[in-house]
Amino acid sequence: MSNLSVTLSGLELSNPVIPASGTFGFGYEFADLYDINVLGSISLKGTTKDARLGNPLPRIAECEGGMINSVGLQNPGIRAVIEEELPRLEKVFHKPAIANISGFSVDEYAYCAERFDADERIGLLEINVSCPNVHGGGMSFGTDPKQAAEVTKAVKAVTKKPVYIKLTPNVTDIAAVARACEDAGADGLSLINTLLGMRIDLKRRAPVIANKMGGFSGRAVKPVALRMVWQVYEAVGIPIIGMGGVATAGDVLEFMLAGATAVQVGAENLVNPWACPQIIAALPEAMAQYSIDNLSDIIGGAHHG
Repeated sequence: MSNLSVTLSGLELSNPVIPASGTFGFGYEFADLYDINVLGSISLKGTTKDARLGNPLPRIAECEGGMINSVGLQNPGIRAVIEEELPRLEKVFHKPAIANISGFSVDEYAYCAERFDADERIGLLEINVSCPNVHGGGMSFGTDPKQAAEVTKAVKAVTKKPVYIKLTPNVTDIAAVARACEDAGADGLSLINTLLGMRIDLKRRAPVIANKMGGFSGRAVKPVALRMVWQVYEAVGIPIIGMGGVATAGDVLEFMLAGATAVQVGAENLVNPWACPQIIAALPEAMAQYSIDNLSDIIGGAHHG
């Protein structure tokens, strides 16, 4: 019998498939479609200290092989997430969730981390230093190893929960940022966030998205994401959650062989709301095809020949 279980810094998951932050709301929205307890965990919608309306419309653009978004971290703020969103999720999801945190200063990251640390419904913190859709925060922390390390240290100082730093691909050397986060105490890393992209409206002769540029995600980014997971696995000794273009059980196996312990599914959820349970259901057959009994045995396996 196939064993799909994996462990992220002590957090045991029944399988490695996690809906990515920003593509699955706060989780309970999907409970009417299927039993969301089949998921390994859920990475909740990115949360900031204060409520945000996000960027002006239009902020979504389809493109070949994926999509561009510039939502801009729209969320109700951490107080509403803890007091309203998590109680709704708790009614339908009976596993620890992953809190995704964004901020516009080191203090804001620490503020949110400390509050999620006190919540038993949260099993792991995912610190987003890589959002390309906000000004004065997000990706600005993730492109500089020193700033990424500063955020990591501040969050680790206020929480006992595992801290995973979500990295941006929009850098020259992602391994350098990864090493800086590990040295600062990160328990793990999530990668990649979206690539920076844009579309032009030929009729208007202007950018499609009001913010001009946005985060490019979808199946087309998988080769880049896979390469970066490979590079980071070679550079650090902490677990990796891989993401970027995951759409099939085979994709999950590729990311794990490249070095990921778990895998997040992002844009595919917006194309197919049943993507995650379908991938999970297909994993045993894919494992049997490649003579894999335990998924945890193949983590980083492609590095060893």
